[in-house]
Amino acid sequence: MTTAQTILSDHEILAILQQRIHQEKQNVGIVVGVIDESGNRIVAQGKRDQTNSYPVDGNTLFKIGSITKVFTTLVLANLVEQGALDLGDRISTLLPDAVKAPTRKGQEISLLHLATHTSGLPCLPGNFAPADMSNPYVDYSVEQLYAFLSSYQLPRDIGSQYEYSNLGTGLLGHLLCLKTGMNYETLIKTQITQPLQMHDTGIQLTVEQQARFATGHNTLAQPVPYWDLPTLAGALRSTANDLLKFLAANLQLVSSSLNAIFQKTHGVQAQTGIPGMAIALGWHVLNHHETEIIFHDGDTGGFRSFLGFVKQKRFGVVVLSNSENDVNDIGLHLLEPRYPLAEHHPPKKRQAIPVDPNLFDAYVGCYELAPDFILAVTKEHDRLYAQATGQSQVELFAETETQFFITEVDAQITFIRDPQGPVEHLILHQAGQEITAPKLNRDTEL
Repeated sequence: MTTAQTILSDHEILAILQQRIHQEKQNVGIVVGVIDESGNRIVAQGKRDQTNSYPVDGNTLFKIGSITKVFTTLVLANLVEQGALDLGDRISTLLPDAVKAPTRKGQEISLLHLATHTSGLPCLPGNFAPADMSNPYVDYSVEQLYAFLSSYQLPRDIGSQYEYSNLGTGLLGHLLCLKTGMNYETLIKTQITQPLQMHDTGIQLTVEQQARFATGHNTLAQPVPYWDLPTLAGALRSTANDLLKFLAANLQLVSSSLNAIFQKTHGVQAQTGIPGMAIALGWHVLNHHETEIIFHDGDTGGFRSFLGFVKQKRFGVVVLSNSENDVNDIGLHLLEPRYPLAEHHPPKKRQAIPVDPNLFDAYVGCYELAPDFILAVTKEHDRLYAQATGQSQVELFAETETQFFITEVDAQITFIRDPQGPVEHLILHQAGQEITAPKLNRDTEL
């Protein structure tokens, strides 16, 4: 099967974007970049902001979230190639002497463990408690990071299991900065973006770049603030045109000093436990439909992104969106059409009704959505509120006496009574899922 037979035309891609934005109301603006041996293409639809008419295009800047992780691991591979580091180096040798790196059974965490999410570190540190959930990482300090590492007990043997960890790869970026004496943005620019002439990829934007920066939106297309990640590296901004240059180097479609280093990041390092998916250096490697896709996605406040390629076909795709609704299905479908596009329905317009606030007393309590993830429901001044572990409080608005909705995201809660009358659990309806959370008969700390 040739590449030309599997790549959708610009018209077909545009139809997907129009459906997602105008019919399904899932996104505000989406830019798709496609690259193969015949060159680059940009297909875009929608706007940079709901309140203006500026269209998105290949030069619109988006936050790319966790796609930043593959930049971090590429820097690691490059420093290894230069002889400055080794993948097996223990993180304890790079941390300040006062910081105690977690160990288990005499084994220590290495840089490779961080790069492959096999360190045993959790997704987020236990002392991560944002004061402002609209910018949750901004107040997490290096001192807090060091305090967490020094006190954390690893739950399993190092290297024994994959667990996706923002903490682990954020720590890796921090260690690379300590090693080189550069801040994260300078490190990325000197090692990657300057050699590849990716002039629109970075963290701090010029006035001209700021004018091209899209506004992020939540799942209901409402504008949201930008996230800042000063300690856990993961805050790059980029454009589809710049990321096509990044894909070109991965696919060896251009000549660059980094081409050989890119290839070293593609090799599988560990299995994830997810059928058909392995982990390379930063990249995930997906094998379905007789096609190997190397990819990473990004999910940060107001934005979603996807970057992936099929080496055998020398074909890559980038998808950037200024909405929190998922675009992974678009990226995978473009790389392998047997991956289906998700079906979406426009968010239902909901109308709050007045109900007797005395009804709320039965709903007050703590509900377990997952181990160590609790939803606390409280009543204040005859109004009902909910607060999930580590998140900000939101108000619940009644649609019926037992069904409530949240305005910040497209999510609803239904309270369920047992036959004797007391409320025994709730159901959270969000992102097409229905999560049952039993009511706990104990005080639970958020």
